[in-house]
Amino acid sequence: MLGIGSDTEGKLNNNLVQVGTGEGKSVILAVTSSVLALAGFDVWCGCYSEQLSTRDYQQFHSLFDTLGILPHIHYGTFNKLFEDLINQHGVVRQIVEEFISNGSTITTTKTNQEPARSKILLVDEVDVFFSQDFYGNVYTPSAKLKDPTIVSLVDFIWSKQGKPIYFQDIQQSQQYIDCTNRFPNWILLIDEAIKDMLSDIKHFRSHDYVVKQDKIGYIEQDNIVFNVNYGYKTLFAYYYEHQNGKISRQTVEDYISIFIRCGSFSYAEMPTQFKVIMGVTGTLDTLNDIEKDIVEKQYKIRNSRVIPSVFGKTNLRFAEKDDVMIENQNDYFNRIKGQIENRIQGRNSSHKRAVLVFFETKKQLMDFYNSDSLAPIKHLVVYLTEEQLPEEKLLRIRNATVSGQITLFVKSFGRGTDFLCNDQTVAKNGGTHIIQTFLSETESEEVQIKGRTARQGDEGSYGLILLAEDLEKFHITQEHIQDIRDGKLVDGKRYNSVREFLKHKRRELFRIQHETNKKFVELAAEKHEKCQQFLKDLLLGNIDAVRKFLVEENRGVQPEIPVKSRTICLMDATVSMSNLIKNCTATIGSMFERATAILQENGLSTDSFQLQLVLFRNYNSQRNQILKYSSWETKPDNLRTFMAPIKVEGGWGHEAIEIGLWHANNEHSRDPITQVIIIGDAAPNTNDEVRKKRQCLGENYWQQTDLKQPTHYQEELAKLIANKIPVHCFYVAKLPDTESSFQEMARQTNGQCAFLEINSNEGADKLTDFITKEILRNVGGNEFVKQYERTYPKTYL
Repeated sequence: MLGIGSDTEGKLNNNLVQVGTGEGKSVILAVTSSVLALAGFDVWCGCYSEQLSTRDYQQFHSLFDTLGILPHIHYGTFNKLFEDLINQHGVVRQIVEEFISNGSTITTTKTNQEPARSKILLVDEVDVFFSQDFYGNVYTPSAKLKDPTIVSLVDFIWSKQGKPIYFQDIQQSQQYIDCTNRFPNWILLIDEAIKDMLSDIKHFRSHDYVVKQDKIGYIEQDNIVFNVNYGYKTLFAYYYEHQNGKISRQTVEDYISIFIRCGSFSYAEMPTQFKVIMGVTGTLDTLNDIEKDIVEKQYKIRNSRVIPSVFGKTNLRFAEKDDVMIENQNDYFNRIKGQIENRIQGRNSSHKRAVLVFFETKKQLMDFYNSDSLAPIKHLVVYLTEEQLPEEKLLRIRNATVSGQITLFVKSFGRGTDFLCNDQTVAKNGGTHIIQTFLSETESEEVQIKGRTARQGDEGSYGLILLAEDLEKFHITQEHIQDIRDGKLVDGKRYNSVREFLKHKRRELFRIQHETNKKFVELAAEKHEKCQQFLKDLLLGNIDAVRKFLVEENRGVQPEIPVKSRTICLMDATVSMSNLIKNCTATIGSMFERATAILQENGLSTDSFQLQLVLFRNYNSQRNQILKYSSWETKPDNLRTFMAPIKVEGGWGHEAIEIGLWHANNEHSRDPITQVIIIGDAAPNTNDEVRKKRQCLGENYWQQTDLKQPTHYQEELAKLIANKIPVHCFYVAKLPDTESSFQEMARQTNGQCAFLEINSNEGADKLTDFITKEILRNVGGNEFVKQYERTYPKTYL
């Protein structure tokens, strides 16, 4: 880590070291941190997991304290460390709030203190940093300006809800005068906030939220989160639910604020602010060529070492041909249960091993736990998810390797969790057995899950049991698998095993997704530089520069500009559409930037169009997953917030496009829409399929939802046709029934129809072109589309 014995000994260099799982990475990080802190550096130790970071810091806290280096060592998640880095001279949110309230900056945390130390970043598991959660993401601090005058102003605006109200009306009110008198230097910022309020008050009911624990929350996967907001739409949802008696007035008042975006800082740029970058990982040799290129060129990490295991050759048993099983939906759970029963038997049938089963999501875990397949042995099984209490987590982890124990885990526990096996019955009878029930998107994650057993010279075994339908995400079909087993060529190549093919398709998927991610990272880097300058101006008290940045960053919607296009984009969110979801998340900003550039060239307001993203699945998903929809937006940030946590799931032949069209008609009845865009790889369900598929959860279930009455896509199309709403259909798989049904839907509604090759390196560009063109066509006709093609000549139609 420190380069001792290398050609550059005596000089700290960017450096990565591979250390085997269970062989002391946390100790190495703590000792290295101590040495560097004693040498006069500030050390920032970044980890992907809050639980593991907290655990390691607590274990070595007394050491750091004894050495007198506690103030110079910072442990935390990548998110936490980068937030601390941005806020190292004071919390940006608080500085902005005080700046606006008092007209000056607060005293920074570095005033009258020792000179700043050079910063060194230590990374725990560098491969995790390349996920879209970090490398392809931004940190967006948001300040809240609270004041009694703001409460009165927002109350006044809400009192006009449902009535015609104009910006000039607000400006003439006493509430507005009081507010601007309170903040005389920030009238422009207040005006922009009011513009957004006047837009959001019209559309707050069109976004999907839940009321729980006296709060507005949003469903993300299997959880309800309360730390997400969609600007003033969330604020007015609080007012509306208070009016209905579901939320207290005190909670509403606590929430009332003017929300101020303080920039978007790119995670990908953060490591470059450190003097030296070092790290330990158990999976350095699994980095693919793309990741290695980023490590070497962007972060200038050109030194790496792979440390051989002190325990010698691994005692893990994993036969790539026999221990990789791919099952259909009917046999999947039965196979997992059968393998649990088979593997828990030790060498002596009276002696039991321990079995750990890892699932990709909590939903998949719970589906198995509550399945008929597991019922005969359910009393022997426990499970652990991220939401359980810390003490419960410790107990389940400690007991997971006890003889006869069967434990189900979500995948986050497959990395960094120490499953110590002190039970000699387990150790002597083959060790702990790991079952992984999904194909990881990265080889490193698979290596980590596999590394929960056969640690430090112990025995252990591992197996993969995969659901064939889930492999659609990697563009793997059951025909591919059968051809490989029969020794046939697949895509012009002969593979020695199914395992080899899975690895190939995984690398291919990563390459495609990286192309999308790279575009977002490049765009985020430009904004990052402007945000860094904003921080400097803020700390120096350059009020004019700060005011200009904040007004531009929080530019409001022009509420009285006629909206020429209100587009609903319906997207299939089943497993085969992984690239679509990730491409949309990464490129939504580009869509808006390109569209607004063309509008501005033609003298039109950038607020001339609104977009709502709608995701549909099928009737094997519950109500809150079969249909998910964003708020109506004229700016991309809230749409990206909506898309970021979306995970593809399910898949069941023809998809529930009829539910998406049903939603479009509902939206039109509230506020007219102008067009619908459908992107998918499967035809709509037939009438008979709708009836049969609803039986998956039962009619009693659907009767408790707003989907009481079954519908058919032709019924919903007829309503759209009656209202002269075109439906543009883009199919991403050239299946005969998909292509024909999409063409027919477009023909009936006078819409466009084309093939969208989303599963390619250019998939993100194609998606951007397709959606942006239809928005521009809707606003200004084919002339706007031609202008777009001249400005952005790489097109695919």
